[in-house]
Amino acid sequence: MIQVAVFGYGTVGSGVVEVIEKNKAEINKKAGEELNVKYILDLRDFPGDPYEDKVVHDVETILNDPEVQIICETMGGLKPAYDYTKRALLAGKSVCTSNKELVATHGPELIQIAHDNQCNYLFEASVGGGIPIIRPLNYSLTAEKIDAITGILNGTTNYILSKMEKEGADFADVLKEAQEKGYAERNPEADVEGYDACRKIAILSSLMCGKNVNYEDIYTEGITKITSTDFVYAKAMNKTIKLLAQSKEEDGKFYAMVSPCMIGMDHPLSMVNDVFNAVFVHGNMLGDSMYYGRGAGKLPTASAVVSDVVDCARHIGKVIMCFWDAEKVSLTGIEQASRKFFVRVSADKAQAAKETFGNVETVDANVTGEFAFVTDVMTEKEFNEKAEKVGIISRIRME
Repeated sequence: MIQVAVFGYGTVGSGVVEVIEKNKAEINKKAGEELNVKYILDLRDFPGDPYEDKVVHDVETILNDPEVQIICETMGGLKPAYDYTKRALLAGKSVCTSNKELVATHGPELIQIAHDNQCNYLFEASVGGGIPIIRPLNYSLTAEKIDAITGILNGTTNYILSKMEKEGADFADVLKEAQEKGYAERNPEADVEGYDACRKIAILSSLMCGKNVNYEDIYTEGITKITSTDFVYAKAMNKTIKLLAQSKEEDGKFYAMVSPCMIGMDHPLSMVNDVFNAVFVHGNMLGDSMYYGRGAGKLPTASAVVSDVVDCARHIGKVIMCFWDAEKVSLTGIEQASRKFFVRVSADKAQAAKETFGNVETVDANVTGEFAFVTDVMTEKEFNEKAEKVGIISRIRME
């Protein structure tokens, strides 16, 4: 029997216990051995909970128990999750986590500690909730040189943009509704400003190139400036607007960014709506592949954590290879990246915009008082210089 402990009995942690208990027969069969949740670490008591007898308040009880071989870290944040995880790995206990912040900040260090101590640090649930994406990058696509990853990696922002498009509503109104439904936090900054998606694309980018992509170096722009009028224009162009997290290797240069983009209705990601997530991967031999599903939520995320638990159970005392070295990737500034831009200016600046931007494609959506257009392909730097000269209402990148 393999003894398992769970750090944190919140939404995901309670989901992990539920998945292990409800699917016990299937999980034990696939793990090749019986799994048992021996401890649940939390500061709180849970009177009446079916597993209240497993709750402990002192981490030392778990770290000093030689029977515990696998730990599920579902606490979130860096403190005390980092310290507890590091100590567990040093003790030779494998750790499976949903904690994207911890993985993005200390991933290579914790992977190395795990390998040095003949155990594993697995983090399938840290990106895309229940969508299998870490394992495909590590195992299924090992014959590929992955040169681009584009994803809708945050369910809250995707829900908001989907509602704005469908109902013609403004950002503030939809955000309030999302908070009432529990899709958005009371403080939604991490989601709507793109920080959550940034940490996730940093993890995927690191696995893509096998070296460390620091999330703090990634250009990040959220959705707070997107308006219902932007969707009027998007509809006129047969396009939609999504918050995309992207990384791309091109001519030896590595770019990564998070920002709202206009994409055509023929793009597979255009069909990803509401709280769903998707990751679009391009390999030099395979071409495009897409991974789609629920990117968050109690049971989808817990399912991904438990899939890692099964993997650890199959490999007790053995290292599961993960190519993510501590060597830092130097990201190329996005000012050198080239693309088209959708631009809105006031009607009185139409002529100045045409003269400054040159060959533009006019967009007519019957919006009074404005002139809208799509530029030719140009670098971010070129665009910013021209935009400053003209004075624009807004711009959205074209994908």
